Amino acid sequence: MILPSRVPQNQSLKAHPIIIVLILPWLLLSAMTQAKPAADPVELAKQPYWLKLGHYLPTYRRGYRSTIDSKSFFLATDGKTNPLAELNATLELLYHSDPAIAEQARCTYPARYTWLELQAGNTASLNCSELDEWRAILDPAGMTLVFPTAFMNNPSSMFGHTLLRVDAKDQSRHQELVAFAINFAAEPAGNDNPVLYAAKGLLGAYPGRFSVMPYYRKVREYNDMESRDIWEYPLKLSEPEVERVLLHLWEMQQAEFDYYFLDENCSYQLLALLELARDDLFLVKDFPLQAIPSDTVATLAKQGLLDNPRYRESFGTRLLHISQQVSPELFAAAEVAKQGLLPEPANFSDEELTIIYEFAYEWLNFELYDQGLARDPTAKTLTTLLRLRSQIDTPSPFKPVPKPAFPPEQGHGSARVGLSGQYWQDTPSALNIEWRAAYHDLLDAPEGFIAGAQISFLDLRLSHNEHNTTRLEQLYLLDAMTIPPSQPVFSSLSWNLRVGYDRQPAEQKREGRWFAQGGYGQAWGDAAGLHSYALLAVALNHGQATAYRFSPGAGVEAGILWQAASKHRLALQGQYLALFNHDASYQSQINLSWNWSLAANWAIRSELRYQHWQQEDFGAKVTGYFYF
Repeated sequence: MILPSRVPQNQSLKAHPIIIVLILPWLLLSAMTQAKPAADPVELAKQPYWLKLGHYLPTYRRGYRSTIDSKSFFLATDGKTNPLAELNATLELLYHSDPAIAEQARCTYPARYTWLELQAGNTASLNCSELDEWRAILDPAGMTLVFPTAFMNNPSSMFGHTLLRVDAKDQSRHQELVAFAINFAAEPAGNDNPVLYAAKGLLGAYPGRFSVMPYYRKVREYNDMESRDIWEYPLKLSEPEVERVLLHLWEMQQAEFDYYFLDENCSYQLLALLELARDDLFLVKDFPLQAIPSDTVATLAKQGLLDNPRYRESFGTRLLHISQQVSPELFAAAEVAKQGLLPEPANFSDEELTIIYEFAYEWLNFELYDQGLARDPTAKTLTTLLRLRSQIDTPSPFKPVPKPAFPPEQGHGSARVGLSGQYWQDTPSALNIEWRAAYHDLLDAPEGFIAGAQISFLDLRLSHNEHNTTRLEQLYLLDAMTIPPSQPVFSSLSWNLRVGYDRQPAEQKREGRWFAQGGYGQAWGDAAGLHSYALLAVALNHGQATAYRFSPGAGVEAGILWQAASKHRLALQGQYLALFNHDASYQSQINLSWNWSLAANWAIRSELRYQHWQQEDFGAKVTGYFYF
């Protein structure tokens, strides 16, 4: 510091205690109060990074609107829709004349303050004990994107899920479970049933928030309790970039979002968070309508942010893999061993006993979570199996679960458009334009998706027929199906649910109906090979095709699917439902389909179809599909 000129240069400062007393408060105030950045606030408010800090998106009226819905996050009364007003309010607090107010604001919004200081050419200095303690606990060095695969029994997880893991310095593979996870999820106020939960999730009726928790809790939830495989992608972020993300996450403590299953969901908000790592990183712009987790993983891969993934198999995957390596005799012995009836050691070799104990342990441990067994007696049996296994000095005879050849980001895009030609024998033929919002059906290329699972959401087909009439031919709001083949170690229930609109043959024309149909049953075979299923089905119909009467139906639905080659998938599917309160006595349909995957995002599908409603009709269709 340059001293005032009236102080003689040859005189020691110690000789002027009065001057020290006078200038010391001013020195302290100057050190704690910094000048606002000299840049024009109007220009600063237009900077992309400032818009990312406020989660602002452009509106159709050339303005901005933040995806954050909690008023407490914003400092300006109109901060949700006015980035400039929010910036001015931020500058007023971060550089307040009262040092205590300024410091509190900087510790609440450290990412904003750090960025504003950088714009002024300064290095931000934060004096925030709680923030420092939080960072010390996380001990961040890197981040990993975590992708648990789809879980069909939970509407919010039917497309999969994504979260982040904060990797600590010098973290080994065995220490990953005690790292911390960053999760964004909906927070329902009550215990809504699955149908209401799905409806509210589609309408954004739940609040969504960020949370930080031990990673092992999420692994236990996904890997163990829900038996979902997990893919872990190390992110190519430097420590300073990770720091920027975490500083903004700290700010998100006050942020609440309206949670939408299709767009502003877990994957979308994690992309918005990761954008803060770099000034030039823009991720959410690729998802204006929907953010399917597998698509967001693919976007990060295209940006060059993902390293080679690691695979963490679920309890169910590991149990199935082990069971396929066990002979029938030892399988039977393990089945009774998990019930507490231990084998007689004299009747088996050490290697056979090892197989029995390990297999019985894995099987019982799976059932503990899957069936909700009583913990105390189950834990006692598990401990006994572990003790007996530890007394045998032989290595495990089981091979590890192989890593799948195709991780999720290498699958086809979730949205789909198609152009088809449709021939009908007794009703007008047509050209069709098709569009599906999301995300996979049983005939699509299976790479990167769960075998035996289908979710088609907003599946639309418009037709222009030979009579020059354009109309809605089909709109399936939801067409979901899970048909996992039954296994000796666990029997999975198969089910489907189809809700929407289509047209059925009636007196030389096709009449529309709204319907809901569902079924339960069983599946057999190999989902990656020859696969069959049968369901007991019920339906409810209404519309022109039923003379606007409610017409229930009941019957069966069944099918056979065959992965004939890597690019070719065939299916024979049909249903027969007796109709009530309707002129026609039954509804039936048989489809013979062939899907040829030309490339990851291109396919040709041909179909022969027989239908019966009020009359019979036979048709053929060829469709070209593009996935994106």
